[in-house]
Amino acid sequence: MASLREKLAVRSVWSGITCCGLMMLAALAGCGDDEADVPELKIDATPYLLKEAPETAQEVKAIHEVAKESGAEGGEVVLVGKIGGSMNPWIEGRAAFNIVDRSVKSCSDIPGDKCPTPWDYCCTRDDLPGATALVKVVGEDGRLLAADARQLFGVKELQTVFVRGTASRDEKGNLVVLASRLYVKK
Repeated sequence: MASLREKLAVRSVWSGITCCGLMMLAALAGCGDDEADVPELKIDATPYLLKEAPETAQEVKAIHEVAKESGAEGGEVVLVGKIGGSMNPWIEGRAAFNIVDRSVKSCSDIPGDKCPTPWDYCCTRDDLPGATALVKVVGEDGRLLAADARQLFGVKELQTVFVRGTASRDEKGNLVVLASRLYVKK
């Protein structure tokens, strides 16, 4: 008759084999061609890009003030700002990003500053309230474009963009612009 120690050792081995088998099955289930069955969504950025910068663009702070004073929701705006305001100003996989009023200095605008992520504005964080906006580029149906803004429009952190769209405030009072058009300053 097997001792208790031998029974536990055999049970432990079988548990390990069962666990490994289940993990292999789970891994194999994830290795199918499911992605090949889903068509890749291609979006043409051309209809969303302006050929010239709008002359009537206002800074982000000015749009904040207008929205605060008028309380207008969905008002047409044309604004300009720099992409940034946080370590990651992007909404992954979507045509959306944060912009900051150009009067706010990023760390790279401060002589001698060696910040590795100047677009997060860590050196002037106190200046950000009322100086940022979330830009969401939407299609004719009003839905956020399902493509990463960096690839779709060729934009990067601290790049200046001009935005045409409708402004509103979210439940926390943040400025959100549903953009129909962009001009990307090179």
